[in-house]
Formats: sequence, C-alpha cells, structure tokens
Amino acid sequence: MKSIRNNIQLIGHLGRDPEVRDLDNGNKIAKISIATKDIYKNRDGEKVVETQWHNIVAWGKIAENIGVFLKKGNEVALKGKLTHRAYDDKNGIRKYISEIVANEFMLLGQAAKSTDA
Repeated sequence: MKSIRNNIQLIGHLGRDPEVRDLDNGNKIAKISIATKDIYKNRDGEKVVETQWHNIVAWGKIAENIGVFLKKGNEVALKGKLTHRAYDDKNGIRKYISEIVANEFMLLGQAAKSTDA
C-alpha cells in the first residue's frame, strides 16, 4: 500500500517538445507538458470535451530518455508523483506550482518505447 500513497498515472499528448537541460552538478532535468482529455455528455446530451494540462518534470536517465524519444504531439503514458513547490519570480513575487515528477514513461503508438528509473 505504501507505493500507492502518492502515485499519478496519465496518458496524454505532449503540447511542445521536451525542454532538457544539463545542470551544473552533472544531472539532467527534462520538462514537458501533456494534455489529457475528458469527454462526456452534459445534461442536454451535448458532447463536452475538457482538456487539462499537466506540468511534468523528470531527472537523470529518465530526463535523458525523454529528450531522446519524445516530441511535440506524441502520445505518452507516464507514472510519477504529485509535488508542490514555491519560488520567487524575477520580480520577487511568490509563485506556487504543482507538477508531476515522472519516474517512468512509455511512448504510445507505432514507435512505442518504455523506460523507467
């Protein structure tokens, strides 16, 4: 049960190419944004499509693999944990962000690849 306490699984499409950077300590970080869709019919029977955007961050080998295998438009399944953090922007204003730290992903479709930590 311990492994399901903070566990996120999503399937969605990348909204832009991954942003991968090498850090001063030799580690890698990758940032991606994926869209998930919820489709349902409202009370009037009309089809409703709701899109949610999710900020994803990955570290190390996972970040490297994201940079190699993923690009804008790809459908991807990923697993990770939800995190929240705060930072001060360039104007000194406190900002809060929620993001998913990915520890596994799989490219869906014809060129499917699976990677994990």
